[in-house]
Amino acid sequence: MKDFDLLAILLKPEFGAMLLHGLQETLKIAAGSWLLAMAMAVTLLMVRLTANPIAERAVAGYVSYHRNVPTLVQLMFWYFGIFSVLPDALQEWLSAHNAETLLSIVALGLCQAAYFSEDMRSGLRAIPAGQAEAARALGHGYIGAMRHVMLPQAIRNAVPALVNHSVSLFKNSSLAMAIGVAELTHAVKEIESQSFRTFEVYSVATVLYLVCSLLIMAVGGWLSRRYRIVGAR
Repeated sequence: MKDFDLLAILLKPEFGAMLLHGLQETLKIAAGSWLLAMAMAVTLLMVRLTANPIAERAVAGYVSYHRNVPTLVQLMFWYFGIFSVLPDALQEWLSAHNAETLLSIVALGLCQAAYFSEDMRSGLRAIPAGQAEAARALGHGYIGAMRHVMLPQAIRNAVPALVNHSVSLFKNSSLAMAIGVAELTHAVKEIESQSFRTFEVYSVATVLYLVCSLLIMAVGGWLSRRYRIVGAR
């Protein structure tokens, strides 16, 4: 059995470069997916609140699908399924621009949007009904009331849940390894296969994931305190 030697991993230039590249890919996927998820979540919430029964059922179906199908299956579906039926020109463009990473961002973002939209929907339900009436009394239409009055409060109410799901999104970025993305977990496996220092390399990965997750939680905690609605507990 080899002695524990963390420096054998950290001080070897090629291993350090692999870890750094893997971490960069992980952060790229997490950030891109988060932005897509938030944009989609707001859209889903707005559509669901239009009181159109068809639109409401469509959004409910979208949420149900993404919350009940494993994220890994959704990644596989996008990479091996949807990608194969795209027009040839689009396939060539994606292949030339890191298709694995782009499709990972799309799959994870669309999946996480279902959770974010439900978080904000719960936050919206916590707002007193009088807020919407007051917004309309001030001359706001539906879009204006949602944009200037309701959604800001809903997002504030939903911050704790959004932070938890943001951490989950960051951790789920490791699933992109399954379709060939050279993110952090993929880099760790490559280093382990070359160095045979399993304990050391997975210790490094554990610390990196833990630090990033704690940073996300710390930022979320600061936002929760900074934008807490006056009078809320």
